[in-house]
Amino acid sequence: MTVGHGDDLHADGGPTRHIPVFLAEVLEALAPRPGDTVIDGTFGAGGYTKAILESGASVIGVDRDPDAIAAGRELERQSGGRLRLVHAPFSTLDQHAEAVDGVVLDIGVSSMQLDQAQRGFSFRFDGPLDMRMAQSGVSAADVVNTFKSGDLARIFGFLGEERHSGRIARMIEARRSKKPFERTLDLADAIETHIGRKPGDKIHPATRVFQALRIFVNDELGELAKALLAAERALRPGGRLVVVTFHSLEDRIVKRFIADRSEQAAGSRHMPETQIRAATFRKQGGGTTPGDAELAMNPRARSARLRAAIRTDAQARVGDLAQFGLPKLPGIALPGER
Repeated sequence: MTVGHGDDLHADGGPTRHIPVFLAEVLEALAPRPGDTVIDGTFGAGGYTKAILESGASVIGVDRDPDAIAAGRELERQSGGRLRLVHAPFSTLDQHAEAVDGVVLDIGVSSMQLDQAQRGFSFRFDGPLDMRMAQSGVSAADVVNTFKSGDLARIFGFLGEERHSGRIARMIEARRSKKPFERTLDLADAIETHIGRKPGDKIHPATRVFQALRIFVNDELGELAKALLAAERALRPGGRLVVVTFHSLEDRIVKRFIADRSEQAAGSRHMPETQIRAATFRKQGGGTTPGDAELAMNPRARSARLRAAIRTDAQARVGDLAQFGLPKLPGIALPGER
């Protein structure tokens, strides 16, 4: 499994560059034209949005990070009314437009977020152990300092595929009783000291734990599943869905959704023929992986995969999150409620 959002694998490395991954491939799959309306469900630094605007299409940019929305206001002002920014989770994208021509999603944490020490996403810098994309709700520090070791082990194991999940969780539980974890480097250093690091290891021992905490705090897998269902409702017949993922947990969800929606489904063999569910999407190629040129220009792309599909004229199916095979994890409660 490749982990993180590209940069996470080398979270103790140098500064990231704000280059949209698969930009040419995303534009080819979306095929935006003047007069089209595209939802950029993960606006971020606006890389995809800028390119889509240049094609003559209009964009509805959605992001739950207030900093991303604030930073994009100037682009919105310069767009001549063709860009509308919405501060909201991308799982709600169908609430902001209907019958759109395209939906593009770039899943995970952005370079902009990783580069800001105060956001606590990376241990390249010392910062508060936060990781909240929406800058509200339960933080990574709340999880680390209040969840039972068994719950922490499940989070680290499922969402980070950390093979030392139990050992790390027990270490955290023992250490926090003396001194709570409040800073990114404090947690990263404690994990490295406990697990050790072999000379030549490219991946820091805390990388998978940080990934797991970020995905859990932001409910990234649940948000992705809901966003795919929302895209199905929002796209017009012939509209295009394009999703860029950065690790296998995300890609598995997208692949499963597109495969399911690209097939005619009969449900139960006992159901009458009139209950057969028509395919709501037509798969557009297979999963695209980065070539040498993309990797040379943008190292973030090394674990990326692009999947795309075209909406049919069939009615959107009733959404069922169970179909995505999301891992069963402990629920988030406010500190003191656990």
